[in-house]
Amino acid sequence: MKYIDEYRDGEIARALSSQIAQVCTKPWVLMEICGGQTHTIMRYGLDELLPQGLELVHGPGCPVCVTPLETIDKAIELASRPDVTLVSYGDMLRVPGSRSDLFRAKANGADVRMVYSPAEAVHIANRLPERKVVFLAIGFETTAPANAMAAWMAKRQGLKNFSMLVSQVLVPPAIRALLASPQHRVQGFIAPGHVCTVMGCEEYEALAKEYSVPIVVGGFEPVDLLQAILMLVKQLEAGEFRVENQYVRSVNYQGNQLAQQVMREVFEPVDQKWRGIGSIPGSGLKFSAEYAEYDANRVFDLELITAEEPAECISALILQGLKKPPDCTVFATRCTPQNPFGALMVSSEGACAAYYQYRRHRVS
Repeated sequence: MKYIDEYRDGEIARALSSQIAQVCTKPWVLMEICGGQTHTIMRYGLDELLPQGLELVHGPGCPVCVTPLETIDKAIELASRPDVTLVSYGDMLRVPGSRSDLFRAKANGADVRMVYSPAEAVHIANRLPERKVVFLAIGFETTAPANAMAAWMAKRQGLKNFSMLVSQVLVPPAIRALLASPQHRVQGFIAPGHVCTVMGCEEYEALAKEYSVPIVVGGFEPVDLLQAILMLVKQLEAGEFRVENQYVRSVNYQGNQLAQQVMREVFEPVDQKWRGIGSIPGSGLKFSAEYAEYDANRVFDLELITAEEPAECISALILQGLKKPPDCTVFATRCTPQNPFGALMVSSEGACAAYYQYRRHRVS
């Protein structure tokens, strides 16, 4: 298939890894932000094609993984109400809250429904006027336009039985928080291509300049990632710190301005808690005043619910690139996809799930 096979070509991948080895003369630590990129790296063993001393660490770009515990607890509490229909993406059903998950709530009789788009949740609300339909709206900038459109549609249809439990997060503030941490060790970033398809590249310029760090917008296939790594290493070796776009077949500098427009109409920035990490200033989105009637926190008075991560789970350190899944004492033993301690083992984009699927046989 055009634009897929070419980016999985083994000869091209080996040629790129050879170029990386020729250019790289110093140890560098690079971070891929997106969990989808992490899974590609693990699946194809890209980290094993790199020269010794060039390390890849994994960032907080898995939306399921960074959704706060209390958001999951709120969703479970809502689903347990007899008059509520809780609508969610399928990968959220197994994410553990502080005591349970949505899958167990559904097994116990809660009306939990899986959909593939937020527009389906609006459709359900239209079909079930006697029910209070709540859509669990999570994600990065990639899902924000579709989530915003759900509220936009509901408003224009005059729906009174529809609301959204929102945990919408933004990538640039998270990168800023990582770089501002005294513990950070990352010297170059692969920015997530799907996020930049929506938002473009411009908002990364200030980060690159302020923190003297190169940022390359990367795709999701093996050749994409190896090319992005090569572009980062070339910059680092030359002492340059720019924003570059490897994923040119999908991303332009300005991004999707229509998508950005609907996001700005429906949402506004807010400080946001990230699971295991804590609050990051300006890293989330909340409903604007015009759309506040669709905020499930407001509709159901849920603001007082709080929760903390299990002490044994090191998800926060993994999301910050300070640890890797095999460093966890319960990885692949007591913590598995069937019995997850944290969201990183559940999500299809979680780093722990990637290591479990592709590398657990190497863990002693």
